[in-house]
Amino acid sequence: MSFSTMLLFSAAFVLLFVFTESTVDSIAAPQRRSSSRHAPPVASKNDYYQLNLLGGVLGPESLAFDCNGKGPYAGVSDGRILRWRRSTQSWVEFAVTSPHRNRKLCDGTTEKEKESICGRPLGLKFHPKSCELYIADAYFGLLKVGSDGGVATQLANSAEGVPLKFTNDLDINSDTGVVYFTDSSTYYERRNYNQIIDMGDKSGRLLKYDPATKKVTVLHRGLAFPNGIALSKNNSYLLLAESTNFQILKFSLSKHHHKSAPQIFASIDKFADNIRRTKNGEFWVALNGQRNPEVVSEVPVGIKFDEHGRIIKTVNGDDSNTLEWVSQVEEHNGRLWFGSQVRPYVGTMKYS
Repeated sequence: MSFSTMLLFSAAFVLLFVFTESTVDSIAAPQRRSSSRHAPPVASKNDYYQLNLLGGVLGPESLAFDCNGKGPYAGVSDGRILRWRRSTQSWVEFAVTSPHRNRKLCDGTTEKEKESICGRPLGLKFHPKSCELYIADAYFGLLKVGSDGGVATQLANSAEGVPLKFTNDLDINSDTGVVYFTDSSTYYERRNYNQIIDMGDKSGRLLKYDPATKKVTVLHRGLAFPNGIALSKNNSYLLLAESTNFQILKFSLSKHHHKSAPQIFASIDKFADNIRRTKNGEFWVALNGQRNPEVVSEVPVGIKFDEHGRIIKTVNGDDSNTLEWVSQVEEHNGRLWFGSQVRPYVGTMKYS
């Protein structure tokens, strides 16, 4: 989802990043705010570089890698999903989310007013067994497309009679194929996201799609800007970023507790965006927003939590604003990959 429209630049930088390790006690209590500034930093230069997008598009909100490790794939401002082709070091079109998309009108656009026509793919996730790409499009709902790409098939555009107004992010149970996803508001579309915050809207929903029955079920209502989502390694619970309330919620998915109230997994001091689980079962939470130029080197853009809500790593930027508005931190093959809803590039750096 978008937080600002701003002048953009795509020059490459070599950045100084700061990693912080911590074994501090859990921050699951709601009154606490996570912070990396109290732990001793370890600074090191990493080979950061950027994959600049094509055709003037912006906003690689979500990133994904396919079953063969290829990618990243990224949904961008003109409604397309692009794939990075390593052999040619260039972006190529992979999929679109509407069969009625007008290329002349849409290709290259960054105008929010065209999103409802062109589509705006946000959350992306490959099914680990079928290798199909599942897509949360802000306007067209939940979709999927085969491993060869093309026009995505719509799976759901409403839940229990209420239209999906702002489909945001998703994750997939690797055993059952059930898809869990968020609808950030039942009143405001993505292009009017500020209204969700300004009006204190709490109409957001957590939902699930069962591919066996093709039915969408509302698991939880009354959420304040539900955003990123990630299942645990054993699929027994999921984490959800409730952005307006600056917290990460934990929902049990066990048969005995699936209707119980969520617990607060972590409280944070910035807007949480996408959540992505690592192979080891830890979680990267992207912290989205503009950074104060006076303290920019101390402000994390991503926090890594263990399964108990303890901070184990943070990633910061240097004194530039290259990593402002970070929407996703993805750990893949020894690198971190950074998505953004407004930048014209995907950032990446070594990580160990």
